[in-house]
Amino acid sequence: MAIVYLSLGSNIGDRVGFVQQATSLLGAHPDINIVATSSFYESEPWKMDSDNWFVNAIVQITTSLTPELLLDECQRIECQLGRPKDRTNEYSDRTIDIDIVFYDNLVLNNERLTLPHKYFHKRAFMLVPMLEIAEDFVHPFFGKTVESLYEEIENPEMVCLYGTRI
Repeated sequence: MAIVYLSLGSNIGDRVGFVQQATSLLGAHPDINIVATSSFYESEPWKMDSDNWFVNAIVQITTSLTPELLLDECQRIECQLGRPKDRTNEYSDRTIDIDIVFYDNLVLNNERLTLPHKYFHKRAFMLVPMLEIAEDFVHPFFGKTVESLYEEIENPEMVCLYGTRI
């Protein structure tokens, strides 16, 4: 079983509800087991023009799915929760976004998937929730812990929306 970290985010509609629903749908899959979840965090949109702030969380799972099959399942859940399948603008408002951040210590870069997530080390909305559940996890490309990467980030502002886990 692979240990995987997923980033979940929503910035339209019932943002908290969409993150909770996505987590429930992931956990309902027979080949996915939810291990840990972070608290919810609220963050400004990153590199996009929107007034709608995001609710973000990190979920740790174990799975027997390959990275590609897990990506398919994440995209299926996104569609089920109202995210359009056609994504002409990667950075737009969305009901739910599910990104695979880490898949074990796998380093992968193909036309469908880049692992680890290529912007993880630059995004406070990924780093802060990850600090909660895996601060000592070592980034397989940079060889640094999540805590070390957070200390190096340029813009660490985030607002904790809820102090409880999903």
